[in-house]
Parts: sequence; C-alpha cells; structure tokens
Amino acid sequence: MKLNKYIYRIGSERKNSKAFYLLSKCRLEQGFSVACLVVFLKNLIRSCGAGTMGKIKISSFLWLIIMLSSCSNIKYLPEGEKLYIGGEVKVKGDSLRKKEKKALQENLQTLIRPKPNSSFFGLRPKLFFYNIAGETKKEKGIRYWIKNKLGEPPVYASKLDVQYNVDVLQNRVENLGYFRAHSEGDTTSKNKKVTAHYLVQPGVQYKIRKVVFPEDTTELAKAIRADQAQTLLKAGRPYDLDVIKSERERIDSKLKERGFYYFAPDYVIAKVDSTIGKQEVDILLEVKKQTPAKSKGEYFINDIYIYPDYSINGSSVIRNNNKYVTQYKGFKVIDRKNTIKPQVFDRTMFFEPGDKYNRTDHNLSLNRLVSLGTFKFVKNQFKETDSLSNKLDVYYFLTPNRKKSVRLELLGKTNSANYRGTELSLNWLNRNTLRGAEQLTISAFGGFEVQIGGQNKGYNIYRYGADATLVFPRFIAPFNVNTSGAFIPKTQINLGYEHQRRLKLYTLRTFKGSFGYVWKENVFKEHEFKVLDVTYVNSNNVTQEYLNKVDSMPSLGRIIEKQLIFGPTYFFTYTNTTLANKPNTFYYRGGIDLSATITGLFMSKKDTAKIFGVPYSQYAKMEHDFRYYIKVGAKNKWANRVFVGVGLPYGNSREIPYIKQFFSGGTNSIRAFRARSIGPGSYMDPNTAHSFVPDYSGDIKLELNTEYRAKLFSIVEGALFADAGNVWLMNRNSDRPGAEFTKDFMDQLAVGVGAGIRFDLSFLILRGDLAMPIRKPYLPKGERWTFDQIDLGNKQWRRDNLIFNLAIGYPF
Repeated sequence: MKLNKYIYRIGSERKNSKAFYLLSKCRLEQGFSVACLVVFLKNLIRSCGAGTMGKIKISSFLWLIIMLSSCSNIKYLPEGEKLYIGGEVKVKGDSLRKKEKKALQENLQTLIRPKPNSSFFGLRPKLFFYNIAGETKKEKGIRYWIKNKLGEPPVYASKLDVQYNVDVLQNRVENLGYFRAHSEGDTTSKNKKVTAHYLVQPGVQYKIRKVVFPEDTTELAKAIRADQAQTLLKAGRPYDLDVIKSERERIDSKLKERGFYYFAPDYVIAKVDSTIGKQEVDILLEVKKQTPAKSKGEYFINDIYIYPDYSINGSSVIRNNNKYVTQYKGFKVIDRKNTIKPQVFDRTMFFEPGDKYNRTDHNLSLNRLVSLGTFKFVKNQFKETDSLSNKLDVYYFLTPNRKKSVRLELLGKTNSANYRGTELSLNWLNRNTLRGAEQLTISAFGGFEVQIGGQNKGYNIYRYGADATLVFPRFIAPFNVNTSGAFIPKTQINLGYEHQRRLKLYTLRTFKGSFGYVWKENVFKEHEFKVLDVTYVNSNNVTQEYLNKVDSMPSLGRIIEKQLIFGPTYFFTYTNTTLANKPNTFYYRGGIDLSATITGLFMSKKDTAKIFGVPYSQYAKMEHDFRYYIKVGAKNKWANRVFVGVGLPYGNSREIPYIKQFFSGGTNSIRAFRARSIGPGSYMDPNTAHSFVPDYSGDIKLELNTEYRAKLFSIVEGALFADAGNVWLMNRNSDRPGAEFTKDFMDQLAVGVGAGIRFDLSFLILRGDLAMPIRKPYLPKGERWTFDQIDLGNKQWRRDNLIFNLAIGYPF
C-alpha cells in the first residue's frame, strides 16, 4: 500500500513541496526508516510557511499518523505472526446489580495476560518507534534510544493462551464466592490483529452464615478467641478467599502481640462448608495439627545485648568477655570503643527483661534506633536460651554511620520573575557529637540571582551566610511529653546569619536563633514547637534611588528598618499521602506565630517598645495549608489546595514585619503571575515604569489551587491547572489604596490558568508550567476578567501575559 494518495491530500496546496515529494517516495513495502521520517519533518518545516501550514487539514494529518503508526506496525510482523491488541471480559448474569457487575468486570479485566502494547486513541506509538528504529548493533546511539526508551517490542498473538486466562478467571470468581460460575473464551482476527473475548457467567454469590473459632482450652485457642470480635469474616458478607487470607494474617498479628513469637499465618486453616443450602457457607477456623509445639507457646524476654559498634563481618561480637560489657539498667552494652553512651538505649528500647514478647515493641525499638541517624545498619535477632524454656535472648547489632561527613552542593535557581541564579553550599555533619547520638550540622552558603531581562535587570541579588543546628535525640525540658511511638522526640538549637546585598538598593543583615522541640505522635502527625524564635534584621548601604522610591511608596521603608522579632511558634502537620492504596488522601499544616506577646503584657503604654534600642514587633500570625488529593483511575490524580493566612499586628505595629508577611505569585503559588507580584488587594504601584519592581506583601493571604495530573507515557506527565488568590493588609494604608482587607475581598482575587509537563526522574520531578492570567485584580471594577483580551497571535500580548515556570517538584 502506498502513501501517495494521502500525501497528495496534505500537499495539495504546494504540489512541488520537497517534503511531500520525499515522503511520497517512502513505501510501506520498503519500510519507513527513521531517516526518512526525520528528513520529511525537516523539509516540511522548511517548505511550509505559516500560511500554508494553517491550510493543512487536521484530518489529513490524522490520516498520516494512523497510516504511520498502524499500517507500518503490521508491516513489520514476522511471517505467520499476528499482533495481539488486547482482551475484553464481559460479565453476564441477572443476579448482579449493574454496579456490582461493573466492579467484577474491572476486577477480572486486570487478570488477562499478556498485556498488549500500550495504545493512545487506538494508536501504538511505542510499537511504531520500536519498529522504525530497526536492528541496533550497539547499545547506544539514537537508534538504540528510540528502540528501547521510546519504543516497546510487539506482543504477538502466539503468546496468547486463551484457556489459561479462562482458568484464571474461573478461579478468581470462585474465590469471590461464585461457586457455580462458568467461564469461556475465544478470539477474533482482522487485518493481522487478534483480540481475545471472554465471557463470565458468575451466578449467585455465596454469603457467610457463621464463623466458628477454635473451641479447645489451650492458651493458643484462648488467645485467638479473645480477639474474635475484630474478625474480618462477618455473617451476611460475601465469601471471599482474599478476606480469609487477611483474617489469618490478622490472627497472626494479634498473637504476636500476646507473646506467640514463632506462630505464623499458615498454621491457621479455614474449613468451608458450602452444602448447607441457600447459597450460604459456614467457616470453621482451626489450628493445623502439624503446627510445631514451640509455635503454640508464649515467649518472654530474657537478656538484651546491644552492640553499638558492630561490623558487617561480625568481628565485634563478644558474648563471654565481661571486660567490654556495660550493664545499664536491663541492657548489656558491648562497646569496646566507647562509641556511645548507654543512656541513649534507655530512650530507644521498649523491651525489658521479663517482658512478654510483642510485635509492637519489637518494631518500635528498631524504628527508634533507625531514626537516631547515628547507625547505618540496624538489625536484631531473637534466640531461645539454652537452659530456660519459653525465654528469648535479644541481640541488637548496630553498625555506625561515618561519624563526620562533608557535603558540597551546587544548585541552579530560577523563578517566574525572570531571575536566574545559583547557590553553593558546604555542609559539615557530626552524627554523634557528644556521644549521645546528637547531630551537629554547620553550613556555609553563597549565591546570586540575576534577572536576564525585565524591569529588575541590573538589580542583582547576592547572598552569603552560615547556619549551625544541634539536635538532641531527647527532650531537654522540665516537662515530659508522651512520646511512646516509633519516633524519637528531638530538641533543636539553631543559630544563623545571612548577608543579602541587592545591587542599587540596599543590604540586609539577618541574625536568627531558636530553641525548640520536634516530635511525632505517629507516622501521620508531627509537632514543631519553638519556645523561643528570635530574628534581628538590620540594613545598611541604602541607595538614594531606593530612598527616592520610599518617598513615593513609604511602605518600602519598613524593609530597611531595624526589626526585632521574638516569641514562640507552633506548627502541626498531618498527612496520610504516604498511603498509596487510599483513593483520597490529604495534607494539613497549620501553625501560630506570636511575637512579643508576653513582653507586651508587662510593658505599659508609656514604655518605649524597644529592647536595647531596637523596636520590637508585636503581632499574632496564623496560617493553614490544606491539600486534598483524589485518585482518578489507576494513574491520574486531581490535586487541590486551600491556603489561608492571617497576621494581626497590634501594639506598636501597624503591619506585621516584612519578613513575616505573606506573598503571592510564582512557581508554587499563582503561576500566571510573576513571583511576589500580586496585591496587596487591588493596589498597583503606578511608579514602576522606569524603576525596579518591588516585592508586594500583605498581612492576610488566601490562595486556591486545583490541578489535574495525568500520566501520558513513560516518565512524562501532563497537567491542567487553575490558581486564584491574593494578599491584603489588615489595616488601611493611605499610601496603598485598595490594599486593605474588606468584605469585597473575593472581587480582588487574581486568577490564572495553564498547562504543564512533568518528567518523573524517580529521584526528582522536573516541572515546566505555562500559565496566563484571566483575572487581574488591579484593573478597574468590571474590567478585571480578561477573556476578551486573549490574543495568542500577538507577540506583545504573549510577552506580557504568558508566564513560564521551571521548577523541581510538584507545586503542592
């Protein structure tokens, strides 16, 4: 079959086009090579101007794509082979409701093997790339990359075993309680393509009438019956083999909590009686007669041995030399090099001699040892004692991490305000600073940001600084917090300094210090409480240009004022996004930040609000970040976020400090607007035409985001999104009309929409988003929606409105 007639349709406007002439010479009988395709596309672009391309019918291109990715795939089939394009399962039966029938059909569909080549609207682009790449002699080069990265090998019909699939389907429906089901299968073939068809007639699903647990008087049977109220096998529910397997695992898990260390799920057998009539079954749970005797007994902890300097070859294991054994409470610590203080294990071990074994304490001890960060490998071993029955000796083998390490990082930075830059950081880490598993991190960094084009060109930013953090794996406090979970509570002390120079404007020097605690209740909940969080900001080298700007916009003067902020902060985080099997997950982070609250209570109105001559800020700030993720199918997701932040200045403050205010716009915010360019409210500085553009901030923030994320192919994901939000001032400011928060705040929301592409590189997500504003809050009322102004063909409109965001990671 030739392509000439399809090429003629596409090229009718330019019959002499070199591109179409070349493609017309490519016949499917001769194969369609990579070179032919590349040259065709190259000449198509050269020979077709914008006007001609606009006249080419989309339907003609679709015909071309179909012929290339469909017909050519068939052409490459070996002699006697056919292409397998998939199978379809139909469930037929009057006993099932429509919803149940659909669910069963989807369940069975996943069992069919083999899986056909991936398709996109009926096309198989991966198979097409595999075929056109041809044979590859080397494991490198463009052909190899196309064949093995973009392409996938064909799935031949000869690999299909219909009877095997019929047996699998029959087995599954019987395991779901359809004991009188019937399954059959067949194939159809057309144009060297084979499709499999399966018909399943399930009949009536059997239900559970009653469940009987072991009734003997042994301790094992008593332990099993003690938790029978929590059984997964409920009377009236459908029979399901998978539920029976889960019930066996539940029984095993409960027995592990009661000291039955050697028990296993396979020791439980379920006998099913389906002859009682009325499509019902009785289930009798028993312990197998072949169960070993030691699996039926409870075990207790005897001696606990800890090796904090264990090497992989086991040379550090010494059991009978008391010279190196330190007895601390109930533990025997064997540490020849005096690596770590024994007190550390008092906070990590949940077992004590004499305790009955239980799985929870077993796992909690291991998790705590791992979370210390001091040990590279953690493993343990339980051994029966030689002389005592039902006693276990416990051994913990801890291989230390390298105590000190240095890491050098070079980062590339970009944002939607056209700033490009880099940052170099040097980090030194000591994982056991005071021999108590304390971690000391000292970092030094330096970097710059330059605006390549735009209004802030030349106003470059240079930063350097240092930071030190000391983390203790315990609470250093007069009070105690219940931290019986798998995560060790931590006390953190931090000191830091940053020097920021903004060319042509000013220099800021920031000193920070904090003391507080971090602890996790469980894998979902985390608390961060800083008893004292101090920030001091000072400025110098303020230029006349910036001072002139302050005259026209006095609020900018707050940036260069001396600022002293101190007070407690508290943040709470809850997330279940790690549960991959849940269809809907969410993330919440909320916190409160109080500055000089207690100090303000003791200061009279006559007192000057200064400490050591520096004015301190008084405010209360609260923020809430809520994210909700909905699975759409197997690979797609709908992500949503609501962010609400409120800062209440009081006392000597009309606005909360600039470094504590909220900002809107940018790669992780409202992507249709440049970073920190939105608001406050409907205010817009009228004097930025020939000057730098300042960062706009506010005391209140509202942001709404929604994004649909779709898996396209391989590592490539696509996204469609919409963002809305703004920031406002709490109090009226005559220098910035329209900036204060009022009841009409919804009318001042900025709105943007766009599309993005993401590359999932496993170790990071590389993201590119293209967005445009559809609502601008600074325009006059009644003119803020800008749908009527969209003009994609206008170069100036694109320059002013299309914002490209390049970032790492998802925006939320």
